Amino acid sequence: MTWYLIAAIALGGIITLGLRALPFAMLKPLRRSKFVRSLGEWMPAGIVLILAVVVLRDEIVARGADWWMVLVATAVTVAVHLLAGRRILLSVAAGTACYVALVNLL
Repeated sequence: MTWYLIAAIALGGIITLGLRALPFAMLKPLRRSKFVRSLGEWMPAGIVLILAVVVLRDEIVARGADWWMVLVATAVTVAVHLLAGRRILLSVAAGTACYVALVNLL
């Protein structure tokens, strides 16, 4: 019974190690691929765009008559991002602060 458990644990460990090493073994041929390089360039912007559209749509629907607050905060975020040297954390912080101020003060 002890050998059976040891063999099962060892087999599970070997399978886990193989599954964890497989992606790294596949990296070398993928690095030369033009398609993967193109995905690396466009996917981050595409994911952020989808996230922004979904969040903005939900917030505009949730705000009802105060939908303009969302658009003002979005405009502040974009303006700070473009004017402050594309510093993401600064632009997100400025847009968030603008939105929180508008929601709480008006």
